[in-house]
Amino acid sequence: LFTTPIWPKGTPNKHLKEINTRAEEMFQQLVKSLAEKENVTESLKAKDMMLWVQKMNKIRNRASEIVNKEVIFVLESNIFILHRKKED
Repeated sequence: LFTTPIWPKGTPNKHLKEINTRAEEMFQQLVKSLAEKENVTESLKAKDMMLWVQKMNKIRNRASEIVNKEVIFVLESNIFILHRKKED
């Protein structure tokens, strides 16, 4: 990690743990809402498990991309910007 103090109050590990928790919660909520929106239900799972698995994999991939873009990549950009400001 960086040696310059670019973190909010608390240690970097605490901050990263909070970000990970937020990302995981966002991922789970997105999977749930996308599955409901696309009618990927337990009854579909009982009728055609392979179709259900395919649809859930697609939903999980999309949710992962969204979380990476909105939480992880934003964090990396902010850290880079903060670190560059310290160098100026």
